[in-house]
Amino acid sequence: MKLSARNQLEGTVTLVKAGPINAEVVIDAGGQKITSIISLDALEELGIKEGSTVTALFKASSVLLMA
Repeated sequence: MKLSARNQLEGTVTLVKAGPINAEVVIDAGGQKITSIISLDALEELGIKEGSTVTALFKASSVLLMA
């Protein structure tokens, strides 16, 4: 698969919180926590659940930082 996202972090899903439209997915990538919002369709299609190993792909222009 070709991807333009150069930033990738592999980790383990530690939390899946499904809402009415989207799901919040928290990943532990070597002690760093990454939170993503995905559609419920994507959650089901990808089979993501707590304990799953996943890879987070993101573009630098799409990152939000908080202090």
